[in-house]
Amino acid sequence: MRRICFDKVHALARKDDRILYVGSDPGAGTLDAMRREFPERFFIEGISEANVVGLSAGLAIEGFVPYVNTIATFLTRRCFEQVAVDVCLHNLPVRLIGNGGGLVYAPLGPTHTAIEDIGIMRSLPNMAVVCPADADEMGRFMLQTADWPGPIYIRLGKGGDPVVSAEADGFEIGKAIIKRPPGEVLIVASGITVQPALQAADTLAAEGIACGVVNLHTIKPLDTETLVRLGRDVRLLVTVEEHTLPGGVGAAVLEALTAVRGFVLPPVVRLGIPDVFTHKYGSQQDLFRLYGLDAPGIVRTVRESLVRH
Repeated sequence: MRRICFDKVHALARKDDRILYVGSDPGAGTLDAMRREFPERFFIEGISEANVVGLSAGLAIEGFVPYVNTIATFLTRRCFEQVAVDVCLHNLPVRLIGNGGGLVYAPLGPTHTAIEDIGIMRSLPNMAVVCPADADEMGRFMLQTADWPGPIYIRLGKGGDPVVSAEADGFEIGKAIIKRPPGEVLIVASGITVQPALQAADTLAAEGIACGVVNLHTIKPLDTETLVRLGRDVRLLVTVEEHTLPGGVGAAVLEALTAVRGFVLPPVVRLGIPDVFTHKYGSQQDLFRLYGLDAPGIVRTVRESLVRH
């Protein structure tokens, strides 16, 4: 996912001389090919994230489209004021690439797990928030970023995640993708949680429980229309996210659906990380199992919830 994202920045730069890359403490060799081809549009600013965001805002005011890359926790927590005041207040076309969104850096503990980044970014006026499911979807999304009128927060996984998207799905910022048609259950997932959601739907289908799956790659602007259409006749709505429950995907879905006049909300279960710091160390998948975000955890939640409701 990361390689595709950065390769697309380079590809966009070849077609559009507004495109710039601004890195803060990137991995060695990141976008070296772009640096060699466009040295005047390639900047490495070191571990000074707030300065990087302010710099990028200034470049955007001058007509450029900067793509900013650093670790997700630093880009969202550390730079919140600069993102809010310098970028969002002026509705500037800055692309904020958050490396290691969610539990990618679980081995490093709570200082590096970006589990509230979606909530932080979607709270800001003018900010779009996009969380592709896999590398292929990242590629389709990135092609649409050059001309998006305002700022975008792009949540990157670790790379190497299973590909569950398809070319036939297409991609449109703000338009959810239906991966399975809804039955008695509708599962709404984003990012790499789409993969275990699909696995869970297959397991449950074999038991006679039909589950729809929606890939909600764009959390803001939210595709309320699709959620309303699919959620009207289900017995249970389940949201799955690699994020804390306050402010995340499930919260965004509930905020949108409860504001729709005449829509009768079905029972809702939100799967995510509780309102805690992730003090448990381990791999990303270890923490997925801990919080019930893997396929068996989703299956268990759906079974238990259908019995209760």
